[in-house]
Amino acid sequence: MSVRRIIGTLLAAGLFLTAAAQRSRTGIRPQSDDRRMQTGIAFYDVDKIYDTLPALFYDDEAYTPEGHRRWNTERYRRKIRNTAAVIDSMALEIVALWGVENEAVVRDLAAACRGDYTYIHRTLNTLDGMDFALLYYGDRFFPHYVEPGRRYLYVEGTLGRDTVGLVLCAENRMAEWVVGDLREERPSARLVVMGRCGTMRPVRYGLHDATARAEHAGRGTICSRGRWTMRDRILVDTAYTVAAADVFARRYLIDSKSGKPLPTYNGKTYCGGYGFSLPVFVYIR
Repeated sequence: MSVRRIIGTLLAAGLFLTAAAQRSRTGIRPQSDDRRMQTGIAFYDVDKIYDTLPALFYDDEAYTPEGHRRWNTERYRRKIRNTAAVIDSMALEIVALWGVENEAVVRDLAAACRGDYTYIHRTLNTLDGMDFALLYYGDRFFPHYVEPGRRYLYVEGTLGRDTVGLVLCAENRMAEWVVGDLREERPSARLVVMGRCGTMRPVRYGLHDATARAEHAGRGTICSRGRWTMRDRILVDTAYTVAAADVFARRYLIDSKSGKPLPTYNGKTYCGGYGFSLPVFVYIR
């Protein structure tokens, strides 16, 4: 080997070691490692995914083939495909859903997703038959306790080295009551509260409103009379750092004429869209 080549090799090695030392001193990690340190969580009101079969204990007659919405197999399958497409676009480790009728719907939805999701579903015995569900990657989140209640679902599990409590709420008053009890009964759990929780004072419960910044920027999950409103939120335990949080808005989710989320139904008119609400998401570490 020539002297010039030997010198060139030594210089290249020296530059590599210097760069590595700088990364070590400054704490900079490769992007892939930094991504693994973060966990993406979303809440999505899926706007009433009913199957086509009449229920025994609540009135879902409108969402049957003979009902006034003419809810048939083709429309049901399109709704499943649309919802799965949104979930796959977000590509997050944990996705909380509100507005699924039963476990069969959740199973069809999980099967339609490209992501390898495991799911949790519990029947809440609501008057309209709507339930919560949780889709998650089984190699990232390990649930060990599930508690359903009136208009809420609590799922506790292990995320990394932490015990995390996911609180899914469909009612503001219920959210505050549930979180207050959890802080007393399960103080070791780091809470992430999702859904209808806008009337809570997060600081009182050791939480941070991760969606507040997006709201101040004029974004929201629903649009009414030309104004966006952050109806669904994500409140994160102050023990976590929020790396990013926002409303998940894509052009295909918005009606180009009205500027609102493209719904499944507009009144009684079938539109074949995604739903009247946009998802919210957060990355925590």
